[in-house]
Amino acid sequence: MIEPLSFPGLASGGWAALPFQPFRQGVEICPLCDGFPSVALLRYAPGASVPRHRHTGLETILVLEGAQSDEHGDYGTGALIVNPEGSIHSVWSTPGCVVLIQWERPVEFVGEDP
Repeated sequence: MIEPLSFPGLASGGWAALPFQPFRQGVEICPLCDGFPSVALLRYAPGASVPRHRHTGLETILVLEGAQSDEHGDYGTGALIVNPEGSIHSVWSTPGCVVLIQWERPVEFVGEDP
């Protein structure tokens, strides 16, 4: 039997004790569930960004701390963002943030080097 994964206190700051590793310039990742679909924490340094990309599957983001932005708006702590398959955007965080993210499939970078 496959056991469920549990991360007590994650939304109330428990993420701070988890191990993060480099992901992109200014962005660190803490994988919670490898493979696809994938679940991870992303920690953005102030001013960090991810280039324009297309979602090849559903992506769901919960902002745990700080604020994340894209061309559609700014999303503060507690915001839930659902990016459907086929949607395109870039992402940045002016103040820095930590998000819980679930990817159904990998993204495709559009018009810029990943």
